[in-house]
Amino acid sequence: MENSESLEEFYKRKFNWLPEALKKDMGHFNIFHIEPNPDAKLKSIPYRRRDFYKIMLAKGQSQVHYADRVYEVKKQALSFSNPMVPYKWDHRHAELSGVYCIFDPHFFVNFGDIQKYEVFQPQGTHIFELNDEEVEEVEFIFSKIEKEFNSDYKYKFDRIRNLVMELVHFGLKLRPAELQVSRQGNASLRIASIFLELLERQFPVDENHSKIQLRTPAEFADQLNVHVNHLNRAVKEMTQKTTSQMIGDRILQEAKVLLKHSSWNVTEIAYSLGFSEVTHFNNFFKKKVNLSPTQYRKG
Repeated sequence: MENSESLEEFYKRKFNWLPEALKKDMGHFNIFHIEPNPDAKLKSIPYRRRDFYKIMLAKGQSQVHYADRVYEVKKQALSFSNPMVPYKWDHRHAELSGVYCIFDPHFFVNFGDIQKYEVFQPQGTHIFELNDEEVEEVEFIFSKIEKEFNSDYKYKFDRIRNLVMELVHFGLKLRPAELQVSRQGNASLRIASIFLELLERQFPVDENHSKIQLRTPAEFADQLNVHVNHLNRAVKEMTQKTTSQMIGDRILQEAKVLLKHSSWNVTEIAYSLGFSEVTHFNNFFKKKVNLSPTQYRKG
């Protein structure tokens, strides 16, 4: 499987440009339309993880591969994708249309814990077949999101966050799409998915969740009741990265958020991320970013 696709890679692949908000390491949100193109060849979106969330209304027949499950979309569906689980869409209809929004984990910092909802959890339901009336309701919510997104309202992103939550709650009340192909028995994929869920549950770090508890592959393996070598093989197969790399990348991501958006000092941040000594944190951060935590905070 290919490496995960970042927001930067998504924009370069789709549009060959990068929004200013991404360059500034800010929480990011955007909305796009899927335009029907009957002359285009049917596309199969690559099976991979993305490092951002995505909520999509897709109209047209599709087969969706989500972790170790396969869903058959007969007409139209609402889907929820998260950074923890790989997926791909095989479009069966050349005139596929719809609308979708994407946002990174930073977008909901200090607003709510969006990953607690089942539609964004690895073992939850992510694809929902819609009837025509439900499509109209979802399109109306997306239209309100787009209107706010294109407005000059000072607090438009707070409004958008509320509307995104409307989509989440709408999905939670729906019936799942038909599971045409049962779980494929890929134990490694399930173990890796649960590892990613455990990893993500530790974040964001804040006053109510002040220190991560699991920091090493061995600690995660104990929680999963598997041998650490089994975990390492499963994670490598799914992400093309080692377990230590996945843990380190997520800790680095949170370190950047805390340095830019919290009032904690570097020692407090180091402790919250599981470092016993601030010098260990400084060395870790500088090796990854080529800047000390203090330099990064001032930059």
